[in-house]
Amino acid sequence: MAIRLTKPWHDLNEAIPLLRGNLGVFELADKDGQVLYIGFAGGKSLYGLKGEVRDLSARITSATQVRHEVNTAYQSRFRELLMVHVADYGKLPPYNIELNHQPGRLGRISPA
Repeated sequence: MAIRLTKPWHDLNEAIPLLRGNLGVFELADKDGQVLYIGFAGGKSLYGLKGEVRDLSARITSATQVRHEVNTAYQSRFRELLMVHVADYGKLPPYNIELNHQPGRLGRISPA
């Protein structure tokens, strides 16, 4: 399994109706593929990935694309994706910062 989320991007409006109530992680991006937000659907998420992506995309209006991964270890995978993003870009995605959706402490990772 790749450490980065390598699944293809999907149009947000087309993807939301196809998502289900699964646990997992997701990334929202703008039209250029710049990751704007990394999130997860956990045990307390209403309607799982579908609900989380729908709710966050309503708040992040510049998001036009989504990709997701069904994963029961969503907390660990969420932190891992954030660490990879920080390793690649030196900071968290802009809306993780703006919406204060970030873990308290984040480790370091050196992806290949």
